Amino acid sequence: MSIYSLFETGGWVMWALLALSIAALATAAERSVVLARAQRGSGGLLFELKRTLLEKRSPEKARKLCQPNRGPVARLATAGLTRLNGSSRQLEATLERQAQKELRRLGRGLRVLATVAVTAPLLGFLGTVTGMIAAFDALVKAGSANPALVAEGIREALTTTAAGLVVAVPAQLLYSFLTSRLDKITGHLEETSNLLLEVREDLA
Repeated sequence: MSIYSLFETGGWVMWALLALSIAALATAAERSVVLARAQRGSGGLLFELKRTLLEKRSPEKARKLCQPNRGPVARLATAGLTRLNGSSRQLEATLERQAQKELRRLGRGLRVLATVAVTAPLLGFLGTVTGMIAAFDALVKAGSANPALVAEGIREALTTTAAGLVVAVPAQLLYSFLTSRLDKITGHLEETSNLLLEVREDLA
């Protein structure tokens, strides 16, 4: 069966599923690049920050370490280092604001994947219902139990159900994969915040 015939059989539901799949793929590709860039070097930078701040006790060197890096860990550390001489409450508030800002930026678009993963099977089920309605409508109009009359409606129902799952499963897998990457970056941000708070207490 050709792609064209599948769309012809499934009707408008197939076009809606196609739109969802394009949105999911575009979002996944864009977020993959963003999260890969954010994760790249963040672990190494965090290690160097720990060594610089805990062993060398040099906030100034820590700032220089962050300057060439544009990742979320570097931005969070830079924001925290500017408040290192203030109160613990000020530092904690600054770190929390910056961390939330970074996570919002990194997580932007992931809801699209979650929405597609939930919506695609529902659209497929809707196509199932409309297909069965069409099948029984044809049967009622014909006034006979001819299987050929209901075959088209059943075919539409099965096609949209399968298509909904085909779109939903990859979307869910991509969402889980990207969320796991975001969780790793979140862990690095938490470690960075804890490091700066620890250094602030030592300097007090």
